[in-house]
Amino acid sequence: MSACGLDFGTSNTTLGVIRGGEPRLLPLEGDEDTIPSAIFFARGAAPIIGRAGIAAYVEGLPGRLMRSLKSVLGKPLLEETTPVGRERLTFRRVIAVYLAEVKRRAEEEAGRPLDSVVHGRPVHFVDGDPEGDRKAEEALAAIAREIGFRDISFAYEPIAAALDYERRLDREEIALIADIGGGTSDFSIVRLGPERRAAPSRAEDILANDGIRIGGTDFDRLLSLRRVMPELGLGSPAKRAGLDVPSSYFHELATWSSINRLYDPKVRREVEEVRRDAARPELIERLLAVLSAERGHTLAMEVEQAKIDLSGLDATRLPLDWIEAGLAVDIDREGLREATGILAERLRERIGDCIRQAGLRPDAIDALFLTGGSTRLRHARAAIRAAVPDARVVEGNTFGSVGLGLTIEAARRYGTPARLAETV
Repeated sequence: MSACGLDFGTSNTTLGVIRGGEPRLLPLEGDEDTIPSAIFFARGAAPIIGRAGIAAYVEGLPGRLMRSLKSVLGKPLLEETTPVGRERLTFRRVIAVYLAEVKRRAEEEAGRPLDSVVHGRPVHFVDGDPEGDRKAEEALAAIAREIGFRDISFAYEPIAAALDYERRLDREEIALIADIGGGTSDFSIVRLGPERRAAPSRAEDILANDGIRIGGTDFDRLLSLRRVMPELGLGSPAKRAGLDVPSSYFHELATWSSINRLYDPKVRREVEEVRRDAARPELIERLLAVLSAERGHTLAMEVEQAKIDLSGLDATRLPLDWIEAGLAVDIDREGLREATGILAERLRERIGDCIRQAGLRPDAIDALFLTGGSTRLRHARAAIRAAVPDARVVEGNTFGSVGLGLTIEAARRYGTPARLAETV
């Protein structure tokens, strides 16, 4: 029996196994134990995943890039098709192709087949939609079976991160786990300690779980809509008095999972009509330049990089000269906060809900354990800390804590004769 923990994230993926009695994340791309959740379908060639796929797209190799694959789970978009070369593939199939290659690489590195998996999942795939949650988990389980896993179970991602954190502890405490990922933010309040690790069930230690569909891609989207899309015509007037140009194209271009929809020739014809009706057609010409060259992901990556830069810098410049000579957007940290502050506030509010669900006061939380790439955003981090101001802040493995915890749980569940386990 070979078990693993698989963290298929919106932005990055990890897969871990037990080695030498300890959880270890396997290298999935060169020496890297994280791999971007991205796949590039090159024309006339095998799909390319991860950094190599992104690089092929950036270098201009003909084909189709897809990122943030996990974000379609629980949505009708999962069963929609997208053109890939001369055929059309469902997004479900795209996820399967990606995860099959991740599994193949992991098995090659591990030197054995992997037949049992604990899959990570957010507390909510879809906000306020239990049926959507159920369908999303069922779809992910079906994909796991399709690519060769025999025993499949799920664990909440923040609970997995708590198991990774618990390895550090030499005394009991109550911890708030904040996992702010690319697509969702999840919170768990858990009683942890060295004497609790060997318990056959940790259900009594889980005091509360909550989550919200807000992640790094949502910060990207709002930053793009506020600071970049106006340069391509969002909010600009139409020739007809009192009207603006249609906004739907800009919202789709700012959303990772819907960018490829805009490459349909029918959409480009519609945007050409928008240009004819626009009072400032030169702005819509920039939008057409992005769509005609199928460079929407280039734009999204530039916005994402600007957001990341502002985690450490006071200001940055987003270069857009590949759209039009001399075009650039200057963004400072305050501009990022103004564009996305509403998201940070919603994170703080959801943590408050989680604390109340646990029947605790904020000062009862001993430690705040932070994991996930979006915890690096200063205003998001400040909002999270404001919810539990007295808690000790502990830094997790930004992109690896969930995967390590899933690996620990996989060893617990499948270290004995195989059995299906319920979601933690």
